Amino acid sequence: MKKFLFYILIGCLLQTARAQITPSPSRTSGDGPYDMTIIRGATLINGNGAPPIGPVDIVIEKNKITKVQVVGYPGVEIDPERRPKLEGNGMEIAADGMYVLPGFVDMHGHIGGESQGTPAEYVFKLWLAHGITTVRDPSAGNGLDWVLSHKNRSNQNQITAPRILAYTSFGQNLEGIEVVRNLPGERSVGEEVLKGPITNAEEAISWVQANYRRGADGIKFFGASPEVMEAALKENKRLGLRSACHHAQLSVGWWNVLNSAEAGLTSMEHWYGLPEAMFEDRVVQDYPVDYNYQNEQDRFGEAGKLWKQAAKPYSEKWNAVMNRLIELDFTLDPTFNIYEASRDLMRSRNADWHKDYTLPSLWKFYQPSKISHGSYWHFWGTEEEVAWKENYKLWMTFVNEYKNRGGRVTTGSDSGFIFQLYGFAYIRELELLREVGFHPLEVIRSATLMGAQALGMEKEIGTVEVGKLADLVIVEENPLANLKVLYGTGAIKLTEDNEITRVGGVKYTIKDGVIYDAKELLKDVREMVKEAKNGEELKQPGYPNWDEK
Repeated sequence: MKKFLFYILIGCLLQTARAQITPSPSRTSGDGPYDMTIIRGATLINGNGAPPIGPVDIVIEKNKITKVQVVGYPGVEIDPERRPKLEGNGMEIAADGMYVLPGFVDMHGHIGGESQGTPAEYVFKLWLAHGITTVRDPSAGNGLDWVLSHKNRSNQNQITAPRILAYTSFGQNLEGIEVVRNLPGERSVGEEVLKGPITNAEEAISWVQANYRRGADGIKFFGASPEVMEAALKENKRLGLRSACHHAQLSVGWWNVLNSAEAGLTSMEHWYGLPEAMFEDRVVQDYPVDYNYQNEQDRFGEAGKLWKQAAKPYSEKWNAVMNRLIELDFTLDPTFNIYEASRDLMRSRNADWHKDYTLPSLWKFYQPSKISHGSYWHFWGTEEEVAWKENYKLWMTFVNEYKNRGGRVTTGSDSGFIFQLYGFAYIRELELLREVGFHPLEVIRSATLMGAQALGMEKEIGTVEVGKLADLVIVEENPLANLKVLYGTGAIKLTEDNEITRVGGVKYTIKDGVIYDAKELLKDVREMVKEAKNGEELKQPGYPNWDEK
């Protein structure tokens, strides 16, 4: 029975793992890194919660920040003698009136897949064009060796891509992957288990050790028996790796978020397992008797009713669970955006960017289907959306209070499903954190420093500080005033002459000292989509402006 459930779960949730997608081509975009790059005259939003300050000059030497210098006052001419001098093979970016932020961290970024027909180049360019410089790939859906290869190529700036961290899916096949680490401390429990099913603690520990030896940065779990989960999480933490978990309904009845946090889990993904940890008058969700997990309408329809079954906000049980998670330094990675179609399907289907940036193959993947994960639009209506709106209110209340009490909340997108597009969905996640109740500065902190901390990389990325890697986002408009200016499609603004314009969009993304023109990256993606449309039979239902090539 355990073996059967294991394969059902992996089959439902890892559709991108069926085959590797095309490798990303060698880098042809991006300038540098230079011996010295100076960003001049910008206003700095630093990601640590500090208010904006400017004008500042930021000096980068190769891929490291070496100086952050305030050079004057707003509206006052800057004395050239106060400014750092450009030396050697250098580049200057005139950023007067612009805003500089740390590079964004996407804590839940899948690198496309065969099912969606999304090549890695397409995904990477959309991410970078929206300021995302670091991505945690949860599940290593294209295979660990593929992800590690792209991680290494990105680290060497050989491809146009964010920095990548590879988190395998617990139990996935590790055969044929070269050993790159030796086990520290205690010796192995025995012969390595290189693939599932994993049915006991010894097999769990063996697989975790194999995963460590093969170079993964961490593990994403979906749930298993308490014996297996506890053994795997504790061994993973002992080895110094981090972890994430989507507490899937097939296992959450006997292992919820609180159990995982106690055993050493780093972050929970989405929200499954959290309401279940706060049940007061039940142990199992109130499923209808004709419910079937393999029916996506059942699965997501009933999920929208779950938060109402948990303890009420600020009640004794609610507070006890929250305070214990904070005490354990536990991270919430909500991914609000990936469920937003549940509360407003029309909005998600008709987002501004689908026409120019969504590949036809991805649009096909989004359509209603009885056999595709996340395609639960069998007959989605008002009642389902109203339930999900209430679900969001309760979920958001918990997340905002968690942040207020000192808990860590990060930003993840989980794009490529449910009408959510790479890059664009990440910015939507920022807007949803604002809806939760975060101050705009707290939103940016979740997108930068909080993500870096959750990855154990806060000494390298997450804020603009001397000695850290040069991961930066430059935008012409103030994102604190309107987060929409970070979208690749910009924000609509009326001029003094009563003309409608679009302003914003990231201007430059700097990753590891390499300067990318975000608008050029978006242009590349539009060309990919245009070419793909020309090769398609243009009769797909619901595609925005589908008849327009």
